[in-house]
Amino acid sequence: MTLKTEPYLLQRERLPPGSGSCIIAQYDDEWVVVYQAYKPSIAAWATQNGRLGGDDFSFNRMSWIKPNFLWMMFRSGWATKKDQESILAIRIARKNFECLLREAVHSSFIPAIYGDQETWKRALASSEVRLQWDPDHDPFGHPTERRAIQVGLKGSLLRSFATDWIVDVQDITPFVASQKKLLVSGQLPALQVPVEAVYPMQDQELRRAIGINYP
Repeated sequence: MTLKTEPYLLQRERLPPGSGSCIIAQYDDEWVVVYQAYKPSIAAWATQNGRLGGDDFSFNRMSWIKPNFLWMMFRSGWATKKDQESILAIRIARKNFECLLREAVHSSFIPAIYGDQETWKRALASSEVRLQWDPDHDPFGHPTERRAIQVGLKGSLLRSFATDWIVDVQDITPFVASQKKLLVSGQLPALQVPVEAVYPMQDQELRRAIGINYP
């Protein structure tokens, strides 16, 4: 596994407290890591082929990506929920990640962004990308005040993401399983998580459009 990791307790002290909405991810100047949870057959095909596809993968449904590791752990139950037993860490270019954000429409109506219901509904109908802000979660699955983003893809943008944009895909399920054992056995100081920080979104219009409200 090539993901950089750090102690969870160290990360907890470093990440922003409070109730703001911000993108937290592992990134560098060129790329960003996002996570997805799938059944093992889909994950095996992806790691063998370096992209998403195969008989069990559907391009006809929405597929959600999450840049926040612990939100993915909450959603998948640390890789224990049905059809979410394998966790993929997928590296894509930051320019493509931000392209998805520019195309995204909120899953629920937000008056400050869309003005009225009809404008929002038209935006929904014309976009292949959804976004949601949900409570972030600690390793035990308890919600925090800070909100984390997830992005849903369908149609041509899902196909571009799955087949063209992936720089690297890793099955990190063994790492997830090892850290879950530490968590269950009460060894929180030993718990490792991927190194993550607040994603530096410089485009002020995009920040406003997607609802980032943390510096």
